[in-house]
Amino acid sequence: QVQLVESGGGLVQAGGSLRLSCAASGRTFSWYDMGWYRQAPGKEREFVAAISWSGGSTYYADSVKGRFTISRDNAKNTVYLQMNSLKPEDTAIYYCNAHRGVAGQDYWGQGTQVTVSS
Repeated sequence: QVQLVESGGGLVQAGGSLRLSCAASGRTFSWYDMGWYRQAPGKEREFVAAISWSGGSTYYADSVKGRFTISRDNAKNTVYLQMNSLKPEDTAIYYCNAHRGVAGQDYWGQGTQVTVSS
């Protein structure tokens, strides 16, 4: 089992920045690829960004490319999402995900609310 706890959400004006954190506990953090997803009201959960277990590869949704940066610190068992130039359409609950494909394992945090006002 992996427990994930997100933090750092809040209310920010358009153009502002936030940094989300996701602290992991349980199994070996460096075994897992990590990702951020979001779900806006009335919409399905969508992929935002992901980072490989080593941090060597990162992936982004087109909608956030150039504005968001995902990173991880395996010594601190934490993954981050730096969000800059925020837009009202970034408003959503943001979820942290731990994925280990070879073991068929997927874990989710409880989510953190991000609200961007225009």
